[in-house]
Amino acid sequence: MLLLPGGAESCAGFFPGLVEGLPGVRVIQYDRPGTGTSTEDGSLAGAAAHLGAYVKGLDVGPVVVVGQSLGGAVGVLLAREHPELVAGLVLLDPTPVNDPKLCARIERMTRVLGRLSAVPGLGALLGKGFRAAARRGARDLRPDCAAALRRTANLDIPTLARAVVGLAEVSVRESELPRVPAVVVTADRKPGHAVRRAHERLAAAFGGRLVSWPGATHSVHLDHPDEVLATVREVVAR
Repeated sequence: MLLLPGGAESCAGFFPGLVEGLPGVRVIQYDRPGTGTSTEDGSLAGAAAHLGAYVKGLDVGPVVVVGQSLGGAVGVLLAREHPELVAGLVLLDPTPVNDPKLCARIERMTRVLGRLSAVPGLGALLGKGFRAAARRGARDLRPDCAAALRRTANLDIPTLARAVVGLAEVSVRESELPRVPAVVVTADRKPGHAVRRAHERLAAAFGGRLVSWPGATHSVHLDHPDEVLATVREVVAR
């Protein structure tokens, strides 16, 4: 199983309980270039090629990919470019890489956020706001999930902005995607929401299914960890 965390986060501790809940499964926790603890430069456009070479180098055969947010988008790119390496997919509220307009909007907003974070004093205020929101969101979470949410609130905004560069250009046509055991988990949004519609199309393209749980947020791996674990077990079994 290959874990792909969201944003530019490190894999370590990003998916609480997931590795421990899958005894007997070999889990690849790897920070691709440009993210997490990696000291290598990297781009979103080159992510699938890099990961493909890395998985081939391990000689472990096809992998089940579990990716959240931007990690989910990278998982989709890996499946498109190296279908022989992907045995299954669990996409946790993935960045809708199959919707160029949404991707362009996300990239634009993140670029603005990166510029604002560089303004003296404003960066500290933004960080304080993220941490305050994480403290509120962590109140009802399992202790390990609460700790993970607080940790990711200390995000490096400039690194995140660089990680998202090129998102609009790597857009995926649904007809390019392989049929593979897949589950797309979408946050608890209204049926007509643009992101939910993109997730529905993504699930259909893979021949998989879309699921959503009441109260699920973008950080669904933290507010619904048991359901996520059960879903991953299902895809691994298939």
